[in-house]
Formats: sequence, C-alpha cells, structure tokens
Amino acid sequence: MSAIIIDGRKTREAHTGELIAKVKALPCIPKLAIIQVGDRSDSTSYIRAKKLFAAKIGVEVVHELFAETITQTEILKHIEMLNDDESIHGIIVQLPLPGHIDRTKVIDTIAPGKDVDALTTTSIGSWTKGKGIMPATARGVRELLRFYGIEILGKKVTVVGRSDLVGRPIAVMCQNAGAHVTVCHSQTTDLISGTKDADILIVAVGKPGLITAKHVNGGQVVIDVGISRIGEERLVGDVDFESVSQIVKAISPVPGGVGAMTVLALFENLIDLCR
Repeated sequence: MSAIIIDGRKTREAHTGELIAKVKALPCIPKLAIIQVGDRSDSTSYIRAKKLFAAKIGVEVVHELFAETITQTEILKHIEMLNDDESIHGIIVQLPLPGHIDRTKVIDTIAPGKDVDALTTTSIGSWTKGKGIMPATARGVRELLRFYGIEILGKKVTVVGRSDLVGRPIAVMCQNAGAHVTVCHSQTTDLISGTKDADILIVAVGKPGLITAKHVNGGQVVIDVGISRIGEERLVGDVDFESVSQIVKAISPVPGGVGAMTVLALFENLIDLCR
C-alpha cells in the first residue's frame, strides 16, 4: 500500500489566499531585500522562486547581485545601509557565501527586526526559547504537518541532520511543540534504530538515498527536507522515495514537499516582522 503524499505545493496554495489578505491589511507594502554574492545557479533558482511567490502575494522584492569578488567590508556596509532604510522590512543573505567571507559576521550584521531567516545570534536566542519567528524551513515543516492533521505533541520524532540552518531549528521546533526528540546524523552508529523507532522521521542531511526501506516502519510519517541536484535538472531528497513510500503511512516528496513550504514560511516571517 502506497503512502499518503504530503504535498507542499497543495499546502502552500491553500495558505496563499490568507497571506494575500494579511499583506493587504498591512499599512504598507512589505519590501524584502535579497543579497546574493556570486551567480550560483542553485541560489539563483531559489531566489527566482521567492520572487515569483512574492509577486503573487503582493510583496516587493529588491534582489541585489554582487560579484563573488566583493569584500566582506563592502557587504557589511551594504547590510548596514539596508538596516537604516525604513522602506526595507526584511533582509536575506542568500547562502552559501564565498569562502573569504565570514558567514556568521555577515548574518549578525542584519538587524534582528529585519532578520527574516531568523539566523542572527539574537534571533536564535529567541526561537530556541519558543519566542519570535523561527527559521523558514522549520516553520514550513510545522505548517505542513498541521495542514495534514499530524500532531507533534507527545510523539517520538527523530531528526536526521544537525545543521544550524535546518536540522537544529527543526529539532528545537519539535521540542517546543512537546515532542520527544532524538537527533541523529549521517554518521550515527546504528542509524536504523534511531529512525525506525520514530513516529515522525524528519531527514535533513543533503545526502541522496540516505534513508531506505530498512530505516522505516509502516506507521511512520516521513518528512524529507534534504535536497540535492543530480545532473542539470533532477532534484532528489535524502529518502529513497520509491521504496520508502511503499512502507510508511505518509511521506513528503522532493521536489514538491518542504521546499514549497519554506518559501511560504519565509513570507509569513516577513509579514510577522512587518506587524
């Protein structure tokens, strides 16, 4: 029996009308600044998706593309200028950054009140305590589970992945929602025990095919956050979708799952900051 498909695109579409109404109710048009350093094709693709959705809900986006050779000092000065610009309500620095630039220093230069990604040290201190906005991917996972009526409270949740950008925020979000959380990673000894024991398995490593049929059980909900590009066009997740979907209760696909919800959550964060 095939699993229920947890469709991020369908969920996002169901929330779009609500976001449009929220934007119209604001006293001004929200404006988001996106800073991109270097013309990476994957970054450009992600930014394109954000710009398309922004136009759909009535949000203005300023996309600033800088050469990969830009100095850290120049980026910091530009962020400070955006911090002081009252017409800008949110700032994103598209990651990854070139190796000569200190990511933490750049992110921490963003004013916390404009930190749409919730990645500054101040923002992290807030969302780890269940306050303020949370990183978009974690918020997107939460909204996706809610839409499908999947309760987190009291459940055993295993998060595979411990990155500061994705795995850790998702684990904290689940803990704050009352779940019993286990965090594993790709090198965890006896990963199968950690994944198979969970009610909800959330995978965010970026390693194609890491989770196979042997890692899951029939009653599970599996959320695949990982995304990797194979060749020029094909996107895949961390879960072997074909085999796992024949066993588990429900599963999110890649593409068409969490990625779509991350874009939605990003703009939910922007609207919250505008308020």
